[in-house]
Amino acid sequence: MTAVAEPGEDQSERVNRELIELLNELRVALPGVQVLFAFLLTVPFSQRFGQVTTAQRAVYYGAFVCAALATALLIAPSSYHRIHFRRRDKERMLFTSNRLAISGMGFLALATAGVVYLISDVLYHVAVASAVTAVIAGCFAWFWYGLPLSRRTLPDRG
Repeated sequence: MTAVAEPGEDQSERVNRELIELLNELRVALPGVQVLFAFLLTVPFSQRFGQVTTAQRAVYYGAFVCAALATALLIAPSSYHRIHFRRRDKERMLFTSNRLAISGMGFLALATAGVVYLISDVLYHVAVASAVTAVIAGCFAWFWYGLPLSRRTLPDRG
């Protein structure tokens, strides 16, 4: 996969621009995962948590772990960048950070779907929770992965 440079942009400038773009995109995703993780940290300390079923507790824990992994993966590119500052491997750092961000977004989608299921199950019942979660998970899958991947097969328009 070769990236397309902007007019008048050399390889070094392209890599710098792409790294800045990635870090800016992470600035959008991080507050969402941080708010979700903070919410999940408080749930066990609420009075009603003792009333959840074993299945709901398992879904909660899965969402909690996914949110923790999403947090780690989405923050990792910033840490990677700081540790490798001026090491002249920006292109490799960019590709690694891109994979970390994609993985982090996947775990964020799983955590969000888990929370949607848990809240829907508590408020209504398993059938509603399953249907709503399937729709939400489908939206994440399509908009975050399906749509971008489907556009990769189209010819590059420069």
